[in-house]
Amino acid sequence: MRVVKAAAVQLGPVLYSREGTVEKVVRKIHELGQQGVQFATFPETVVPYYPYFSFVQSAYQIIAGREHLKLLDQAVTVPSPATNAISEACKQAGVVVSIGVNERDGGTLYNTQLLFDADGTLIQRRRKISPTYHERMIWGQGDGSGLRAVDSKVGRIGQLACWEHYNPLARYAMMADGEQIHSAMYPGSIFGDLFASRRKSTSGSMPWSLRASSSALRPGWMPISRRKSSRTLVATSARSPAVASPRSWHPMQPCWASPSARAKAWSSPTSTSR
Repeated sequence: MRVVKAAAVQLGPVLYSREGTVEKVVRKIHELGQQGVQFATFPETVVPYYPYFSFVQSAYQIIAGREHLKLLDQAVTVPSPATNAISEACKQAGVVVSIGVNERDGGTLYNTQLLFDADGTLIQRRRKISPTYHERMIWGQGDGSGLRAVDSKVGRIGQLACWEHYNPLARYAMMADGEQIHSAMYPGSIFGDLFASRRKSTSGSMPWSLRASSSALRPGWMPISRRKSSRTLVATSARSPAVASPRSWHPMQPCWASPSARAKAWSSPTSTSR
């Protein structure tokens, strides 16, 4: 049995700035490398930011409004200077990184998970199969080709985003493909206790899992006309990055974080055999 030092990172993006968020991610990767972390999971679509506006805007406002266009403008193409910067940081720090981005491919946005090996190589790019509820106004559907685990320096890693963990066949695909470490990404956990209970129910059927969620929203992040209704999101969006074992217990308690960016590292044993 080998030991992998892993981190579930809670990190607030720089709103409306792909470059600003990437710089923040790069700094965190270097910091983790200095702490001896070997594998890190970052939040769902943290680059440039999760489309929180879709929670409070009507379908017409999403399609015709400026917020969607801003996200489209700041989204990530693969490859690009943004992915190259993350790749170089992984190489310099020697850290395997799983990170969520809003990917732009043509005129469509996707909820994409990128996996970089410790030498900076992009070893997986997968897209969320079916966006959840309001997210379908933002993201296109993935094709399922990323429902597989891939070998990395720290072991065989699989990735799923948020509500995909409700899909038993998606989880089965990861297990059947010899997944050893599972990277589970969430946005700021506005559903709080629901995500916490979901973590318990899914971790019992998965290998070692790292769950990452982004940091708290700020009132100024929501459109002025909807700011009143956004206060609930601001109050509850900072939720627990955590590590869960196959037996649904936590080697350390989940970190119920403050609005500041945090990262917590655990030493997590993973089997070297498939």
